[in-house]
Amino acid sequence: MEFSEKYADYIKLLRERLDDFRFEHSMAVARQAVVLAERFGEDKEKAYVAGLLHDICKNLKREEQLQFFSTSAIMLTETEKNSPKVWHAISGAQFLKDNLKITDQDIINAVRYHTTGRAGMSKLEKIIYIADLTGLDRTYPDVDVLRKIVEESLDEGLIYALKFTVTSLISKEQPIHPDTLNAYNDLIGSRK
Repeated sequence: MEFSEKYADYIKLLRERLDDFRFEHSMAVARQAVVLAERFGEDKEKAYVAGLLHDICKNLKREEQLQFFSTSAIMLTETEKNSPKVWHAISGAQFLKDNLKITDQDIINAVRYHTTGRAGMSKLEKIIYIADLTGLDRTYPDVDVLRKIVEESLDEGLIYALKFTVTSLISKEQPIHPDTLNAYNDLIGSRK
């Protein structure tokens, strides 16, 4: 990977913070993010960094996440309080700012919204959302369908992914973050 030497310190930090599965996933997302950045004309280095670091807080335990939010003065919405699977994205974005001193807001937002999406997503945010779902480590049903769609259109791939996410959350009777619905509505509205 063309950026792995430059970001060896980040890779070392991930090794320390993540279990083997999550570490390999983060490496796969970084690689996929570069592929998508190349395909859709985004900065490959930014895509690599955001993909690499998107799950940096994923292995924090519930108590550690809550402590991090408290220490960082992060106020969760009611939906977020009931959706612990999105916590690592919120804490991860803050970790990038506070601990890694990353100031590029596009990278920070790509990490922050990689689980929910949002209306008005930047191209990098879309790439990280999709890279997380389409890295070569992913084997869930329909991943090949999503990969095929993304060969042609980032937005159509994102619409497909958001529908998949919403359907999955509904089937499990889990809350749907308003940002996810807003992302979907924004993309559908921009089709016209």
